[in-house]
Amino acid sequence: MKRQRAERGGRRAEAIAALFLQLKGWSILARRARTPVGEVDLVARRGRTVAFVEVKARATEADAAVSLDEYRLRRVAAAAGALSPRFVRPGDDMRIDALFVVPWRLPRHLPNVWHG
Repeated sequence: MKRQRAERGGRRAEAIAALFLQLKGWSILARRARTPVGEVDLVARRGRTVAFVEVKARATEADAAVSLDEYRLRRVAAAAGALSPRFVRPGDDMRIDALFVVPWRLPRHLPNVWHG
């Protein structure tokens, strides 16, 4: 039961994050894009930039920031590498972003969080 609630909450946060990005001019190319090496919550494009976005929903922004550790970012980066041939065209910039979804606050978009 707890797992199902977390799954619903995660899907809701991803929907909020996708809508937020769309309002900022991004096109959502994929949701929950899975690869053998990991998953990317959202793949988004704006102009020549393709962002592989990790969405974190927590009670506070501090909790969201703590949940985005190096291990998680490394997995997202590996998945982004596996997905890039599908979404990134020659001349595009590719990056890993994070988006924090916290109750009663606007989502917070952090661009280019991985420099590995």
